[in-house]
Amino acid sequence: MTSRIQSAAPGSGEQASGRPPYPAESPGNGRAPGRPARVSLDELHETARRIAANVERVLVGKPDVIRIALVTLLAEGHLLVEDVPGVGKTSLAKALARSIDCTVSRIQFTPDLLPSDVTGVSIYNRQSGDFEFRPGPVFANIVVGDEINRASPKTQSALLECMEEHQVTVDTSTYHLDEPFMVIATQNPIEMEGTYALPEAQRDRFTARVSIGYPDQQAELAMVDEHAGHNPLEDLQPVSDGETVHRLIETVRGVHIAPEVRRYAVDLVAATRGVPEIRLGASPRATLHLVRAARAQAALSGRDYVVPDDLHTIAVPVLAHRLVLTTEAHAARRSATDVVRAVLHRVPVPQGSRP
Repeated sequence: MTSRIQSAAPGSGEQASGRPPYPAESPGNGRAPGRPARVSLDELHETARRIAANVERVLVGKPDVIRIALVTLLAEGHLLVEDVPGVGKTSLAKALARSIDCTVSRIQFTPDLLPSDVTGVSIYNRQSGDFEFRPGPVFANIVVGDEINRASPKTQSALLECMEEHQVTVDTSTYHLDEPFMVIATQNPIEMEGTYALPEAQRDRFTARVSIGYPDQQAELAMVDEHAGHNPLEDLQPVSDGETVHRLIETVRGVHIAPEVRRYAVDLVAATRGVPEIRLGASPRATLHLVRAARAQAALSGRDYVVPDDLHTIAVPVLAHRLVLTTEAHAARRSATDVVRAVLHRVPVPQGSRP
């Protein structure tokens, strides 16, 4: 399927491979009817490498950010890119979308955007005498939401159902979204004029949040040399497709996570709820997202099992944006990232017995 871009406006810690430190379960070859076949870890790693290399042609010198984006994609999650203007937030989202040959749509969030501009609307057909549903831009495999915090909370809430349940309900009718489905949203946390803070329910539906940051001097010089006279997005070609990504996701679902590591993930999330600096800790949904992201991180590292280092690698991107700090923590210049790192140091790491 050829990738297509649509616009909607108002009125329209890599770990080396080795023997598992925890007993591994046999993944088996069977799969539920209707599910795509799994691929080997070698094929998954090679496909992810091609996608990452393609994105890096646009976003120079940020391999860690691209890695988190791939982890989120393979974990069946959604990505929030939060940073100052001009560092490549939208470029990252569009480059990842164009690297996969699937349906892609882009929504420019503005204050006068309506929920129906996102989900779609039922229109009366005078010839047939019935209402016909016209799908909105959310009906795509990858949805790029630019400056999501510029839309009103009413419009932002149009994404809640589709992000969590992969479906849209309009006029009592439910329409299911195609798989894979991923929302990549951007926002500027500095400029607050004319913006609306994301509700906690909305932030909790994003699997991970990344901040791109400024490039180092060498990367910025390379960017000037290569991008000053030409936009690399124009020449970006797909290196994978939606069906292949669906098979990669199925492979990630089969990555083994031992009971000790599952318990460790639960302990990490539960620990955020008892920190004095935190007014609202991470939710049970955060535990599920942490485990799914850890599976994807392990698969990208060439392993079919999860180790505690996988949880450590993705803990900050997965957990920090969900925490609500107290006024005292803000006054002490403590950040949610600081709190998550403190929790990682405080919660004991499980010691598995090597075979």
